[in-house]
Amino acid sequence: MATCPPYPTYPGDPAGGSALRHAHWWQRKWVRYGALITLLALSGLVILALVRQQTGTEGFLVGLGLAVLPVPLLMAAFRWLDRVEPGPWRNLLFAFAWGACAAALIAIIANSFATKWIATATADPTGADTLGATVIAPVVEESAKAAAVLLVFLFRRRDFTGIVDGVVIAGVTATGFAFTENILYLGTAFGTDQLTGDRGIASVTAATFFVRVVMSPFAHPLFTVLTGIGFGISALSAERQHIRRVLVPLCGLLLAMGMHAMWNGSSTFGEYGFFAVYAMFMVPAFALLTWLVIWTRQRELRTVREELPAYAVAGWLTPSEPYVLGSMRARRVARDYARRQFGGRPAARAVSQYEAYATSLAFLRRRGRLGRANADFVVRERELLHELWRRRDVARPALDHAARTTAPVAAPPWPVYGVHGVYGVYGHPPQPDRPAHPFPTVSPVHPVHPVHPVHPVQAQPTVPYPAYNPYRT
Repeated sequence: MATCPPYPTYPGDPAGGSALRHAHWWQRKWVRYGALITLLALSGLVILALVRQQTGTEGFLVGLGLAVLPVPLLMAAFRWLDRVEPGPWRNLLFAFAWGACAAALIAIIANSFATKWIATATADPTGADTLGATVIAPVVEESAKAAAVLLVFLFRRRDFTGIVDGVVIAGVTATGFAFTENILYLGTAFGTDQLTGDRGIASVTAATFFVRVVMSPFAHPLFTVLTGIGFGISALSAERQHIRRVLVPLCGLLLAMGMHAMWNGSSTFGEYGFFAVYAMFMVPAFALLTWLVIWTRQRELRTVREELPAYAVAGWLTPSEPYVLGSMRARRVARDYARRQFGGRPAARAVSQYEAYATSLAFLRRRGRLGRANADFVVRERELLHELWRRRDVARPALDHAARTTAPVAAPPWPVYGVHGVYGVYGHPPQPDRPAHPFPTVSPVHPVHPVHPVHPVQAQPTVPYPAYNPYRT
């Protein structure tokens, strides 16, 4: 689990190095990463052997080729949702690998064992299959997928800050799970066609592909996203709200199980049961959740525009930066400009990182203003400001260009300070090259100005920032 020291540590800091040297061997990062990679690799090998044993080599290859088709589209959609405050790729890779390997292995073993046990106990194989599909499978599969969301929530807490993060991690996990499951279903269907001699549109493979890949590629992500929303709401809750932080993810998990059970049981509702459930529940639920996550994404951009002006007043940002950082189009313009003018991809990556750190800073300040800040509020704020300051030489010109390119011609939509109104409260670039104090952070109670302005301020910021104490219970 990522933890925060009582004060920032830097390369060469003896305190940070001493703490690392005295850590137990099982607390070392490479040990944890090694154990996790080993677990996922073994799970992948076992699931590969099980699927290949059931479908055959030829069926496995056909299933693999067909099942991979929706994966890039789903991954691109979830990555687009995560563009406001993009999480690290390692979290997404872990989520996909967990869904495709560990969760799929748990589901295959648990579902097979439970179905056989019910069939033996009731002497009714048909009823056991129906009960396993409608009751056992939703509970087992959604719990296995939810484990990935829980692990990221616990051990990558700084990367899990809201509903969008929960949706992205849950959706990517479910995409990996559906990928493995589709290989199994499509490979089995291909084997059936080989025995019966069916070909073309009338084949079982074509029907399975149409139902699972064309009609419902979003089915598994839709179920698990409900769990992710629960964890996202929990991440937005204050630390003292223990009951809410536990109950909301459980409610999301129960909703995911219920929708999964309805989807699996749709074939038992009559000849047109599947189409009725698809039209009356799946499509509206998909549309509603899509609207919710897009609305949440726009709300995050609005939070950036509302919270960052306090740091512009303190001299950490220019007045135009909150506007640029609150617009995805302006962000893209800034990255493109940095790529053309400041050294290609490394410069664009620096601007992208600057945008991500500034977004995290805005979310952190909002949690503090609402009384939901964690105990490491000040430490985290200083770390984020430090990361912004390291990248300012490339990021600020690029963001300034984006502001001038995307802003209305008549009047900029941000507060204008000083005579020229381009570089913050000073009317020209702040002097010296960095604030006088290494970390003159914006106080949770009153903003702190790093240096006195050379010219008098001609206008005050349009957005007031009332005093607050993030530690007030």
